[in-house]
Amino acid sequence: MDDIVRQAMAKWPNVPDCYGWLGLDSRGQWWMRDDRVQARGSFQSGLPDAKGSLLRHDKLIEFIQRNYESDAQGCWYFQNGPQRVYIELEITPYIWRIEDDFAVVAHSGVMTEVNKMLVDENGRVYLDTTRGLGLVHTLDVPRAAQALEMGRWILEDAASQELPVRYAFELSPLKAKMHQKPA
Repeated sequence: MDDIVRQAMAKWPNVPDCYGWLGLDSRGQWWMRDDRVQARGSFQSGLPDAKGSLLRHDKLIEFIQRNYESDAQGCWYFQNGPQRVYIELEITPYIWRIEDDFAVVAHSGVMTEVNKMLVDENGRVYLDTTRGLGLVHTLDVPRAAQALEMGRWILEDAASQELPVRYAFELSPLKAKMHQKPA
């Protein structure tokens, strides 16, 4: 986390959290979602009008990715100064890229080690890693298959609907918040 973010958190400890305004898609791209876009449907709906506006500002994307974490409930967010901006996930908290030497790097730039490879009923390929679960970027699926053929990774079948529970992450922190019982 950036030092400036830590300082802002200390200075303003009670800033309300933000939900629904930022999404991470299955290709590792960030999307801004204003009220109008959120009203069109959930980020996970697959409706193009519900995604929002693709972020293209490199410095903003780098800032988000440096401050990208999860809370104890498996909700992913980025710490924007004193405010947590919770992320709507299209599929998983990480989108993995596989390098020529089979090194695995997340959309956020963090490296990881593979525990095993998973494939779901739709043919989507995931990696269970030391950092958690992530979808393999579509452009890197052939390289994942090559790693499997070489015996680098083991393969396991998976049911896509079970992955969020099995790997303890929330696709929609907004929906999770709306379904919480008052304390």
